[in-house]
Amino acid sequence: MLDEHHHPHHSHAGRHGLTWSFALTAGYAIVEGAGGWWAASLALLGDAGHMISDATALGLAALAAWVAQRPPSTRHSYGLGRAEVVAAVINSLFMVMVVAAIAFAAFLRLQSPTPVKGGTVIGVALAGLVINLAVAWFLSRGERTLNTRAALLHVMGDLLGSLAALTAGTVIYFTGWMPIDPLLSLFICALILYSAVRLLREALHVIMEGVPPDLDLRTVGQAMAAAQGVISIHDLHIWTLSSGKVILSAHVIISEMKHWEATLAALRELIHERFAIDHVTLQPELDGQISVVHVSPAAISRC
Repeated sequence: MLDEHHHPHHSHAGRHGLTWSFALTAGYAIVEGAGGWWAASLALLGDAGHMISDATALGLAALAAWVAQRPPSTRHSYGLGRAEVVAAVINSLFMVMVVAAIAFAAFLRLQSPTPVKGGTVIGVALAGLVINLAVAWFLSRGERTLNTRAALLHVMGDLLGSLAALTAGTVIYFTGWMPIDPLLSLFICALILYSAVRLLREALHVIMEGVPPDLDLRTVGQAMAAAQGVISIHDLHIWTLSSGKVILSAHVIISEMKHWEATLAALRELIHERFAIDHVTLQPELDGQISVVHVSPAAISRC
């Protein structure tokens, strides 16, 4: 028997937040790039390049959020909710490339220091800090999907970049020590790289249809097998379609078909209440028919 529920899970606030964030980030990236070129600051130029990549990422995230709202069709029966996961993968990979480019420039700057206008760096970095805080606030108002988390990762990188540029400008202005500029850039790169790789692994886990990290397949199967009227469970699969939407399918071995409706209702309630899964597909099978059915390693019985 098929039991399907389609619930919208992307808020309008999240989509509008991405749009406003894109506009603010793209506009300021131009200003910061000009300021970095004038001040000869790698921290500012690197952060400006980072913000340009973020503007692209935010635009992609906004597009993915809009696409994910599209209803299911005959070609995409689950809808297009996984577009946000694809966007998260692209954004994470883009972030890794940006980090590599900034790190390479920082190593070159350490070998050949360049004079930096500390006062200009301080002014531009302060403005960038305010912009990035506003963008982070816009994004935090929406639902925390993989898509918005990837976008927020970019913004947090920008926020750290602005703080690094502000620190570098202050140190250079008062002490004249130029290596602080590329050194802080490398430190920020390490922080961003760690978060980017972690998010990329999570997004790839979804694409590979892995069991959600907060669920244990055997625990779910044992709970289902312990339900009244159920003899055993096999071919149990749990995967994430998109952020906030987990799907479960299983074969349920029962003794009598006449009690299936009650058993199905009990299983649906159990899965919803205990594991917060609403999209469930369960197939009943009478005891004795299991011999002609492939039993996966995930087969679970009461014992």
